[in-house]
Amino acid sequence: MEKKDLKPAGVFKYFEEICQVPRPSKKEEKIIAYLKAFGEKQNLETQVDEAGNVLIKKPATPGKENLKTVILQSHIDMVCEKNSDVQHDFLTDPIEIVIDGEWMKANGTTLGADNGIGVATELAILADNSIEHGPLECLFTVDEETGLTGAFELKEGFLSGDILINLDSEDEGELYIAVPEVLTQ
Repeated sequence: MEKKDLKPAGVFKYFEEICQVPRPSKKEEKIIAYLKAFGEKQNLETQVDEAGNVLIKKPATPGKENLKTVILQSHIDMVCEKNSDVQHDFLTDPIEIVIDGEWMKANGTTLGADNGIGVATELAILADNSIEHGPLECLFTVDEETGLTGAFELKEGFLSGDILINLDSEDEGELYIAVPEVLTQ
């Protein structure tokens, strides 16, 4: 398998792009700038809050305006680890993606698929105008890996959606449904 064969193509296109952008925890400035530029290029309402969380809103497709607003959420930071024999600066160097048989991995470093695949999925949805949908809010939070800072620093009123779907999971093929107490108070 080669990178060009990965499906869904849009998701892996954006995953490859964000692997070029350094995004260690607490040092997410470059990926924040990338997301802001992406939203603006798509002519979508784009906001960055005080914590650095990015929100990109996509209006509903015609005829779907009365559907509930769905928030898709993923975190933009990654765990930064490398093999002892590898020279890599996570503040400046891109992640080198390697396809090994049926597996995608990085060359001597962590890949950043947690939660880069979630970020790439949101970007692919935002960029695809063939998908019919209600109002969408795509939330990209900072610093999940070392303290959930972005989630804890969300301010009331930043989001206006009715349903939140977190695109981060430990287990492939598993779906968790929950309503955290903090959202119901």
